[in-house]
Amino acid sequence: MGRWGQGIGCKPSLGRWPQQRKGQTASGAWGGSRMAAGAAAGAWVLVLSLWGAVVGSQNITARIGEPLVLNCKGAPKKPPQQLEWKLNTGRTEAWKVLSTQGDSWDSVARILPNGSLLLPAVGIQDEGTFRCRAMSRKGKETKSNYQVQVYKIPGKPEIVDPASELTAGIPNKVGTCVSEGGYPAGTLSWHLDGKPLISDGKGVSVKEATRRHPETGLFTVQSELMVTPALGQAPRPTFSCSFSPGLPRRRALHAASIQPSVWEPVPLEKVQLVVEPEGGAVAPGGTVTLTCEAPAQPPLQIHWLKDGMPLPLPPSPVLLLPEVGPQDQGTYSCVATYPAHGPQESPAVSISIIGSVGGLGLGTLALALGILGGLGTAALLIGIIMWQRRKHRGEERKAPENQEEEEEHAELNQSEEPEVAEGSAGGP
Repeated sequence: MGRWGQGIGCKPSLGRWPQQRKGQTASGAWGGSRMAAGAAAGAWVLVLSLWGAVVGSQNITARIGEPLVLNCKGAPKKPPQQLEWKLNTGRTEAWKVLSTQGDSWDSVARILPNGSLLLPAVGIQDEGTFRCRAMSRKGKETKSNYQVQVYKIPGKPEIVDPASELTAGIPNKVGTCVSEGGYPAGTLSWHLDGKPLISDGKGVSVKEATRRHPETGLFTVQSELMVTPALGQAPRPTFSCSFSPGLPRRRALHAASIQPSVWEPVPLEKVQLVVEPEGGAVAPGGTVTLTCEAPAQPPLQIHWLKDGMPLPLPPSPVLLLPEVGPQDQGTYSCVATYPAHGPQESPAVSISIIGSVGGLGLGTLALALGILGGLGTAALLIGIIMWQRRKHRGEERKAPENQEEEEEHAELNQSEEPEVAEGSAGGP
């Protein structure tokens, strides 16, 4: 394949007219019709030589909108000629044979007097296969086969919606690189401080999209870059993007670079929960106010938890509990969500009703008191029974002792009676 603007196997005449020999008429030189055809061919060849589009290789790349000439190898340079051009491109459904006499296809592709094929302005629909079969004056047949691809280089890409500041530790959108009006689509690449950025789905994420214009067929390619700057990274990194054309192989086109600053958030103070009344103890039917105090930097959202479970309430830094009842007792905490630090939970506080034991409900308290009363009654009955048993045993032990005393008393009485009798007998 020759360089762009160089032909292989074809030496076009750049505006040179055929010279009439001495004694030869004009019709003898070419003839009236051939003279007109030669003048038209000379004009076209002159134009094409200025554009540099005469080629004769097998694989052709042509710029969209410019003329292209394909050489029919082996064809005589001037009529009479025996040749046939046919093509199969985006403009045809099958092979199309072109007429050497000219037809409606002349505005798309026409055969020049020297046998070459002219495409005045190459378009996307002209991509395809072109074939020529020619017979020389000596009867030798030569075939030419061309595969044509077209291209258009777009302007330099541009980074739209560039970020001026990035936050370390969280994903940030750097910008969107856009390339418009190219064919084929080509590819976009991102660079950080001159080094290629590769999407890994973690610290670097690239979202690409390609659109094609419904009328021109040209492509618009865009690439959105998301990065998560690491803590301690360079304070002003340099981002850039480049466009690599699909055809032909050429140097990449670079967009103007951007240098956003990187902000590193300072460690936050702990989230605190303030309760009113202090201590969280309230009379039945009273009001409790819980306030979630976050640091000066405003968080995105504040949610509330009760006994470790999220409450179905809209985000708010204040939680109001009016007319507190047994169902409101428990432990409460708040969760503040920050863009750079994630969620942070406050210490929990306990809400209880004055008069309740350990925060128990009335039903639980009544049950506990009933159990205690039953145990006390049972203990009292057991004590009475044991006392009665002990009393009965004491009476049984005292009965024999009293009987012995009575017997001794009776014996004493008997001994005293004779003595009295004797005293009575010895008297005057």
